[in-house]
Amino acid sequence: MAWALASASAAGLEDIGDWSETATYAFATAAVALGALLVAVLSPWLPKAGKALSERAPWLVVAGLFLTAWELAAAKWGWLPQPFFPPPQALLEVLIWEYAELLGHLLASLRLVAVGFALGAAAGFILGVAVGWSTHIAYWIHPVLRFIGPLPATSLLPIVFLAFPTSWSASIFIIALAAAFPVAILTWSGVANVDKAYYDVARTQGMGSRGLITQVAIPAALPNVFVGLFMALGSAFSALMVAELIGVKAGLGFYIQWSQGWASYANVWTTIVVLALVCSGSITVLFKIRGRWLSWQKGLVKW
Repeated sequence: MAWALASASAAGLEDIGDWSETATYAFATAAVALGALLVAVLSPWLPKAGKALSERAPWLVVAGLFLTAWELAAAKWGWLPQPFFPPPQALLEVLIWEYAELLGHLLASLRLVAVGFALGAAAGFILGVAVGWSTHIAYWIHPVLRFIGPLPATSLLPIVFLAFPTSWSASIFIIALAAAFPVAILTWSGVANVDKAYYDVARTQGMGSRGLITQVAIPAALPNVFVGLFMALGSAFSALMVAELIGVKAGLGFYIQWSQGWASYANVWTTIVVLALVCSGSITVLFKIRGRWLSWQKGLVKW
């Protein structure tokens, strides 16, 4: 009923502004309402779908009511000032008419954050294993980590953009630096706190130092490593937005700034929604990987 109400509010009342996709939005919300009704009716024959709908029903109702209130306040009654708070069909209009440009910026951001996160995570993991395993390395690296690690990576932007030949490579470095610290710290903690009995048992089997690292220390530290990766991913996206706002000429952060400059707030809000979906999806993928690698800990950490 809530989604049907959202559709009725869009189709039944006249817009006070000029939005070309009101009919499309009304059709889309009606399709959601009809789909939910069909699943509810067919739930005896589709038990999994019916259970999923039942579990998500409160959220679906709240979402439908929120869309209805948003539509009325922005598009029908004019309670929200325009163009700063556009109605939902304005966001849909951006997705339909400017999807190619938005997709290009999305791919640019994904490439940037993927490369930076991969390099930073790899560097942090290697450094964390080295520091956690060797007291000699820890003696020299620990003070450096304590001094540089807590420093926000984005504070180095003025220096980094001068030191690197291109804004793209500078952005990669900033993202990698933001991702490396949490991975290094959590990996170091995981390796350093492995039960010594594990090493004793492995040595009785004739295992050397390399085997102790690769087959004992690293597997035992993986829960900590994944916690570091989750933290690093959030840091990488934060650094990505700042880097794109200042340096590069493509990406979601750049597109947000460009749209805001032209007062295209529908584009701004649409990009924010896309960015939220990308961040959430990335965390979900990382949780899937964690669940596969750490099957014995499945359910301890949820997303």
